[in-house]
Amino acid sequence: MKVPLLDLTQQYEKIAAEVQAVIGRVCASQQFILGREVLKLEQRMASYTRCAHGIGVSSGTDALLLGLMALGIGPGDAVITSPFTFFATAGTIARLGARPIFCDIDRATFNLAPAKVEALIAQDCEVRGEGGGRQVIHRKSGCRVKAIMPVHLYGQLCEMDALMEIASRLGLHVIEDAAQAIGAEDRQGRMAGSIGHIGCFSYFPTKNLGAFGDAGLCTTNDAALAERMRVLRVHGMEPKYHHSLIGGNFRLDEIQAAVLNVKLPFLDAWMAERDAHARQYTQRLQSMKGADKVVTPAQPQGGRHVWNQYVIRVQRRDELRQSLAAAAIGTEIYYPIPLHLQECFAYLDYRGGEMPESERASGEVLALPVFPELTAAQIDYVAGTIERFYTAAPPQP
Repeated sequence: MKVPLLDLTQQYEKIAAEVQAVIGRVCASQQFILGREVLKLEQRMASYTRCAHGIGVSSGTDALLLGLMALGIGPGDAVITSPFTFFATAGTIARLGARPIFCDIDRATFNLAPAKVEALIAQDCEVRGEGGGRQVIHRKSGCRVKAIMPVHLYGQLCEMDALMEIASRLGLHVIEDAAQAIGAEDRQGRMAGSIGHIGCFSYFPTKNLGAFGDAGLCTTNDAALAERMRVLRVHGMEPKYHHSLIGGNFRLDEIQAAVLNVKLPFLDAWMAERDAHARQYTQRLQSMKGADKVVTPAQPQGGRHVWNQYVIRVQRRDELRQSLAAAAIGTEIYYPIPLHLQECFAYLDYRGGEMPESERASGEVLALPVFPELTAAQIDYVAGTIERFYTAAPPQP
């Protein structure tokens, strides 16, 4: 049996005719930039996420970049974020000349831990002023902390109430990195991307809702922020050839929007399949021999985890991964090196041991196949292979 980490061909086979038809209509119209399909997607995504505004952009990375730009974040500013995430989260902060300030994660959820954010601010920052004039200054760099960027990692929401309370009290903005979490909900029914000041989504092909290339979207409930982002995504141009702002070319491609409009109605059903697979994995792995060697993902108390990835923590991770590969089972490590230890961030002067939970996670996490078309037999095969690895006699020296 073969079990790839992801197989998009089965998904495409079911929607191929509809996708090809809509692409044909876009080609016939010869309207490829910010046309009807983009507007349609923006409106549908705003409705889906229960936000007032959706702004289509060229990638998930550009969604983060645009959100930061819209809030005026740049040199002399700082943003608190997680070191255990894809590079774009911190990379976009640094790209604007601002400083990423890393805060360690919660062991169970892999998400930014609000208590650790509070501790970081208390230990490393100085809060000046009161009320609307309050400022948070990072002592080491002298940068003004302007925002918190939580990451809803693997498809599970952060503890947003606690983070929003911190932000409100200190006059900070919150940018949700929801690249892996479209459709995720908290126990109050609030959707990823709708709780902070700006939500940022990725439609990279491997996401739960994936385009046929790069694509992304920002959400907000603030009309002024939405308008600012719409202007910034077209080089700060409004009206044509008049530039009050310096923006960039962050426009969403019309063909990508058309593909996403076909896929969006299927999203909830696909996520229900992922959830069923996650539950089967968890039941199987927790009941197997050698279960003490595997930590299954934390299940949210209420709300909805959308399982962009099903990530276990394991002993002898690299050996297990080799064993799974030998059995034709695809896996991935998200992420093998936390961002505070990446070479390009050496100038931030972090050291090993400063983010113990992130560093521990980087040595233990392993993502298993969880795409919607996975079969029960394939899941059992994956779990059985893991069980055999941990119950086999140890190799002789």
